[in-house]
Amino acid sequence: MKPILNAVRLVVTAAFAASAANPVLAAQEVAPPQTQAWIDIATFSGMGMPMGGMGGSPTGALGSMFGQKGGGGNNFGNTRTMSAGRWVDVTVRARANPNLEEAQQAVPDGFMAPALELKTPRNAPPAPLRDDEEIKHENPEKPKGRMLLYWGCGNQIRQGQPKVLDMSTASMDDYGKFFVARSATQRGAHSAAGRPVWPNPEDSRMVPAQASLVGEHAFSGKGIADGFRFKIPPAQDLMPPLTLEQTDKNGATNLNWNSIATARAYFVSAMGSNGKEDMVMWTSSEVPDTGFGLMDYQTNVAIDRWLKEKVLLMPATTACAVPKGIFGEHAGMLRLIAYGNELDLAHPPRPKDPKIKWEPLWAVKLRVKAVTNGMLGMSGQDMSSASDPGRNARRERSKENNAETGETPRMPQPVELLKGIFGR
Repeated sequence: MKPILNAVRLVVTAAFAASAANPVLAAQEVAPPQTQAWIDIATFSGMGMPMGGMGGSPTGALGSMFGQKGGGGNNFGNTRTMSAGRWVDVTVRARANPNLEEAQQAVPDGFMAPALELKTPRNAPPAPLRDDEEIKHENPEKPKGRMLLYWGCGNQIRQGQPKVLDMSTASMDDYGKFFVARSATQRGAHSAAGRPVWPNPEDSRMVPAQASLVGEHAFSGKGIADGFRFKIPPAQDLMPPLTLEQTDKNGATNLNWNSIATARAYFVSAMGSNGKEDMVMWTSSEVPDTGFGLMDYQTNVAIDRWLKEKVLLMPATTACAVPKGIFGEHAGMLRLIAYGNELDLAHPPRPKDPKIKWEPLWAVKLRVKAVTNGMLGMSGQDMSSASDPGRNARRERSKENNAETGETPRMPQPVELLKGIFGR
């Protein structure tokens, strides 16, 4: 497991270092908003395996399967844990009161009542110096083994694939040439000193099953700008859960999922092993991209650009095939993301004349996504059975009693599959 985990860390480091772009200087002078709010919205389904951070890690993916905590209630940060459910995280900051301890968010009756109570977490980390995206560059131990990258939907592996990287001898320049990882993930809801959040221990109400965020919202609190009111339209509401079905077709795996009306694009990725020290990756992109940076919120501008580049799947897409032979007889961890429409609001609006300084009183950034995950080759029914050992036993007895019917053999359970990935 360690070689694969180190490979992920090293490759992500190299990818973002190689793809860093020079900042674009705006001609118009812009002051930071007096009050800023971040709202992250996520709907998770599938096996409920935690995959936080920049798209997850092999060890994090085992979390709930082996009893780790993190999905037992409405905790701040659930929009990043992959715990099955509908989650909302909120953070607010007031420049007039850098030590803000609490705030309120009035929400529509269709979401929940009364208003949300935001509290600054105890022992919260210091507030970031800047509120734009900052990427950490680590220098982990160089792993051994190889990395194999496949891409594109279809029944057969395409000519010229896979791209191969020998991690024991590769230089950073080799990593940069091999690894392409697009990402336009900006800072969203986060925990920091002087920045109250919801949910919190004092207000940890679960999001109701039929809740809707559509309607008028308002923030209030000591130092928060007066008149911080805005409306969330239907395009930014909580997404329904993704339902992913898999069928075998002569060795290829056909993936089908439900259409989400508010999805801006989709992306699928799988990661596993071929039984050796090789780390094997496949993505639905038409061009090489490992997808490590894509399994998270992305900006609207970036999504539109990557649709044109055929990195992401069009919003009308509901099917994709994983080519035959990529993982051999071994398992792969499968993830599908639906990107929602990001909403950025500010008051007063930005002046059209670039000579006029923009000094917003308040601003809000809202991000939406839906993600599902599972094991490649495991259907939705099999994934449900994985969490019900009694049901598995009943199904096995039923299959034994009907062995002559030609029924498809039992799909391996998650722990068996993971042993195949990590050789344990």
